[in-house]
Amino acid sequence: MIPRYTPEEIGNIWTEEQKFRSWLEVEATVAEVQSERGMIPVAAAKAIRDKGDFSVERIEEIEEEVNHDVIAFLTNVAEYVGKEAGYMHFGMTSSDLLDTSLAMRMKEAGELVAKELENLESVLSKRAVEHKNSIMIGRTHGIHAELITFGLKLSIWVEEIRRHRKRWSRVVEEIATGKISGAVGTYSHLEPEIEIEVCKRLGLKAAPVSNQIVQRDRHANYMTSLALIASSLEKFSVEIRHLQRTEVREAQEYFSKGQKGSSAMPHKRNPILSERITGMARLVRGNALAAMENVALWHERDISHSSVERVIIPDSTIIVVYCLQKFSSLMEKLVVNSERMIENIDQSYGLIYSGTILLRLVEKNITREEAYEIVQRTAMKAWNEKIDFKKCLLDDGEVKALLSNEEIDKCFKPEENLKQVDGIFERLNLT
Repeated sequence: MIPRYTPEEIGNIWTEEQKFRSWLEVEATVAEVQSERGMIPVAAAKAIRDKGDFSVERIEEIEEEVNHDVIAFLTNVAEYVGKEAGYMHFGMTSSDLLDTSLAMRMKEAGELVAKELENLESVLSKRAVEHKNSIMIGRTHGIHAELITFGLKLSIWVEEIRRHRKRWSRVVEEIATGKISGAVGTYSHLEPEIEIEVCKRLGLKAAPVSNQIVQRDRHANYMTSLALIASSLEKFSVEIRHLQRTEVREAQEYFSKGQKGSSAMPHKRNPILSERITGMARLVRGNALAAMENVALWHERDISHSSVERVIIPDSTIIVVYCLQKFSSLMEKLVVNSERMIENIDQSYGLIYSGTILLRLVEKNITREEAYEIVQRTAMKAWNEKIDFKKCLLDDGEVKALLSNEEIDKCFKPEENLKQVDGIFERLNLT
């Protein structure tokens, strides 16, 4: 079977060497199952398994003449196996080999993606708990809204990665589907039981029904799921990029000793990993679109999809594993500036408590519209004159007629806004 690789070596799954190695595994397994059922001689199956080998250079040389990759491969393997090679590929069509081996490698790559998703969830969970009580301003439309904590922000990312993990598990299970059903899926020279047994030995399921190929909605699902993972990583990265802006400075990528930020400006410390992930996510989304274009093929099959898949599937799996690794490392080392978070809260003069004041006024039996007008008027005074919002309220006769000093003071306590955070973390099992 295909050997396991570390995530750093995921590209090895998609080399020509490994592609042909997986092809040989499929051919040998088919031959063994066929020999056990009396379709071909046992000696032929043994020879294919024991003697079967290939040379990438020789395959390419043969392909130059025959202009058919599978025939070139079979011809080269036959040079190693000898006369018993006549029983290789017996009753099969090219896509039996191509799609089944592709499923093996997509499953293999998918397992590496799953491993990196698990690692990222662990990293994010740890940082979320660490900063559960690190108070910061929440922003909507880029404008100060109400208080949150940095840990709460990260807990949203944790839950998002958990959804990806569940989704990806289903996707990998679905893509692990092979077919050995012949030229148009009718098993005209094989039996369905052979397909089922071969796929089982290769760690796959047999497609319940197929034509010449495994249907490409499966591959599109795989690719769009990769695009969703990449889009979430971009979402997280864009947030880091914003938090690192000079005007914000609430968090920043780790800047190592000796690292340089700019060839012209020595003071620069740029969010380069976040920006790199943002760019790479665009590639993965574009590849997902190409995968959806591959779903519609002519009749029982054409080959318009195959050239596309040779690019998009390796590229997207490699990119997503790379980005998952890089973002996990980024978050492990992320520098969080809690003091700056507090400073930024104070930039809006306490206006972030306007919603609480609104509710307290409504409780005094005035209409919401009346309460809104009062709060907005005093809030705009604080903003325009750059004075404390609480002072504006305490100085406003209409407000004072409805709320006591103690009631106003209570509205400006951060813990009132954040009293449910512990419960949210418990609901997420983040401890």
